Amino acid sequence: MKAIQLKEYGGPEVLNLVEAERPVPTGRQVLIEVKAVGVNYADTARREGQYVIPTPLPFTPGAEVAGIVAEVGNEVTNIKPGTRVVTLIESGGYAEFVLADERGLIPLPGQIDFKTAAALPLQGLSAYHVLKTMGRLEQGETVLVHAAAGGVGTIAVQLAKIFGAGKVIATASTEEKLGLAREMGADVLVNYSEAGWEQKVLEATGGKGVDVALEMAGGDIFYKTLKCLAAFGRLVIYGVASGEQSKFNPSSLMAKNQSVIGFFLPQIMRRQDLLASSTRELFQYVGEGRLKLTIGGVYPLEEAGEVHRMLQGRQTIGKLILEPTGQKK
Repeated sequence: MKAIQLKEYGGPEVLNLVEAERPVPTGRQVLIEVKAVGVNYADTARREGQYVIPTPLPFTPGAEVAGIVAEVGNEVTNIKPGTRVVTLIESGGYAEFVLADERGLIPLPGQIDFKTAAALPLQGLSAYHVLKTMGRLEQGETVLVHAAAGGVGTIAVQLAKIFGAGKVIATASTEEKLGLAREMGADVLVNYSEAGWEQKVLEATGGKGVDVALEMAGGDIFYKTLKCLAAFGRLVIYGVASGEQSKFNPSSLMAKNQSVIGFFLPQIMRRQDLLASSTRELFQYVGEGRLKLTIGGVYPLEEAGEVHRMLQGRQTIGKLILEPTGQKK
């Protein structure tokens, strides 16, 4: 089979298309013929050796996979070959075939195609749990969503509304991206490439600040977001896209009873109760038309390096999808 592999950490150029041995499922494993795989910032962090956990070499990125079950292990009881599924895995998705545990598979509803399915799990579950599980969003509260035209951002804006937010403030770096955030339902638009954007956020809340802030850039964005937080506000960190780690004085949170909370999706994945129920809920929203996914582009597997380059260069809107070589689009 064909797969993307990196043998050293580095830029997008270290992603190479290789011939790899097709894996064989054992025990409760299933072999999935990959039809679509989502591309995420976590993949770029793994490529650079900067991920939250170590990335062993050689390595094949790819965590969210949609496809068809091709074979099953001898202990598999609930899934049959031919079943259309989506799943989250630790790695290996940038390939024509991949192994997954049957306990993590979610059969696809009939109206959900493979590209839509691959666009939802990682970023959909991240947005869901950053808002609800970690951010503890309550009815009528104000939410600040950074990078609101990105994969997580477009979903988070919509979910915040679905969960009952009173006001959603969306930031992005261009007018085109802010326009997309408006289409997703954002109430207030702020260009964070312009000086003084944090003051505009405060003005939009009458000086009170936001109740929940979603932050994934790090560096200067983190510090300015902290200034936008209301009393009892929760700032949830779910990434460091800038590569700049932030340091702050924890005692500065005391005066307003504020919280800074970390989020790491693999911890949710270890909680099957949280994972299964939230995934079903997300697919229900998509099926009902309440949650719309923005797919920014679909590319062949061999263009993985260029897709990483575009993603990190902030040249994209919405979710980017890879399709294995030789499959029909």
